[in-house]
Amino acid sequence: MEGKIHSFESFGTVDGPGIRFVIFFKGCPLRCLYCHNPDTWTFENSKTYSEDEIIKEALKYKGYWGEKGGVTITGGEPTLQLDFLISLLKKFKEYNVHTAVDTCGYLFNENNKDKYLELIKYTDLFLLDIKHINNEEHIKLTSKENKSILNFAKFLSDNNKSMWIRHVLVPTITDNDSYLYQLKEFIESLKTVEKVEVLPYHTLGVNKYKMLNIKYPLEGINSPSKERVMNAKNILEVKKYAAKY
Repeated sequence: MEGKIHSFESFGTVDGPGIRFVIFFKGCPLRCLYCHNPDTWTFENSKTYSEDEIIKEALKYKGYWGEKGGVTITGGEPTLQLDFLISLLKKFKEYNVHTAVDTCGYLFNENNKDKYLELIKYTDLFLLDIKHINNEEHIKLTSKENKSILNFAKFLSDNNKSMWIRHVLVPTITDNDSYLYQLKEFIESLKTVEKVEVLPYHTLGVNKYKMLNIKYPLEGINSPSKERVMNAKNILEVKKYAAKY
């Protein structure tokens, strides 16, 4: 099988535990207003790689991963190429590689549940991006509903799969105590959350929008203050989280 790939990062430190080899898949069904990788939205200008080519490239760096590191597959949205994703992860497990998948969970549904059951066999950790806990606000932010995303979180919990919850804090959009407490309540209903990451909104992707001739949708919105970031972290700090990482 072959997959459509955007790029690789050899020494990732923010996409899972330890040092990671990060694989960026092309294609994404969401259009998040704060997205800093608009160049991954479509399959245009993608590079095609076989599973063996990717594994060969990743294993060059295995000596740097240590006990906690491994491979993280992100995007874009990697589950848009679900069959290739499953096949690639299965091969990585043959080399005893710790695997993580960074996903929004949007494409999960009852019709493809069997494939997701196959996916979780070969994935040690899911980095689940919950964009907004309120459905109407989620639609404004991403152009899509959040029902399938929340259902995917429950699916991971019900199947005892480790997950980190990631939440981007955006002034005027997600930086709202009411929404943060609603998100906390949802997270507390899950059994396998090991960590919650509050990611401060930034504008590092603005130049990509200019290069792609796309109007940047959040122009004029600044990064949240340190105080607001700490406030969000304090709200979302659920005491039952495991100290595994």
